[in-house]
Amino acid sequence: MDTKLSWAEAVHPDELDEEFDTFPTSKQQDIVRMRYDRIRSIAGRIQTVVGDMATQGERFQSVLSCRDPRATGLFIILCLIVAVALYVTPFKIVVLVVGLFFLWHPRFRSKLPSVPSNFFRRLPARADSML
Repeated sequence: MDTKLSWAEAVHPDELDEEFDTFPTSKQQDIVRMRYDRIRSIAGRIQTVVGDMATQGERFQSVLSCRDPRATGLFIILCLIVAVALYVTPFKIVVLVVGLFFLWHPRFRSKLPSVPSNFFRRLPARADSML
């Protein structure tokens, strides 16, 4: 294996010390506390990301479960229009349009969020109803 492509040289010495520590630990209490704080901060970030994913899933479920009939109707009509457009349009043109959309210069982009993402953000989630 080529170690020049791995992150083995980029490991912090404290992480190596933690990895090869005995059980029960032989380190001082403040070092162990620092390790737990680092793990707690990483776990907090993971929990935030998973919570955001759950909120998006609940919003998607509210579109499909008729909790918001207006949003469900608009979503079904939009899906029908997109399905017909993708069926009629050749795949190369779809790829070309999507590629041009993502290569659009930032100067020409709007500062406002897109209409679909703004619509999706306004859908109810269970977190909104718990408050």
